[in-house]
Amino acid sequence: MDAAQQEATARARELQRNWYGEPLGALFRRLIDDLGLNQARLAGVLGLSAPMLSQLMSGQRAKIGNPAVVQRVQLLQDLAGQAADGSVSAAEATERMDEIKKSQGGSVFTNTAQTTTSSGAPTVKRVVREIQSLLRSVSAAGDIIDAADTLAPSHPELAEFLRVYGAGRTSDAVTHYQAHQS
Repeated sequence: MDAAQQEATARARELQRNWYGEPLGALFRRLIDDLGLNQARLAGVLGLSAPMLSQLMSGQRAKIGNPAVVQRVQLLQDLAGQAADGSVSAAEATERMDEIKKSQGGSVFTNTAQTTTSSGAPTVKRVVREIQSLLRSVSAAGDIIDAADTLAPSHPELAEFLRVYGAGRTSDAVTHYQAHQS
């Protein structure tokens, strides 16, 4: 990839971060992991071609042009959070994905787009992802690790926090979060 392509990709990812809260590559990989999908199945549920999904993930294309696809992304994010915290079974998630795939946008699924548990509290995974997203919007993982290394001698707990949430896996951050709640 030449310098102009690298610059265009970086710009596309920055636009994605502004529009969608994070680069679409990270968002789509999380959906793939949390919902047990492959890229082709994700593209099908969203109503995108596989090449279009690939271009969005790689930063070759910045924006999802179809508002119904954007809404399906949001619905899948909510479903992934519910699947991750166990409030939706794998079978229910598969059934819901089929419903999402058929949706044309609008408010058909608004009552399934929950970001909280029945008690009204945000799910642990949702809170962890918000922290990760915030840290990662401020700096790249390598820079966060460098900052953690600098802090480690005098502030080891803060350094660990930066490493776990800024550059670690969501599952490790959930474990860390749960261990530090009293």
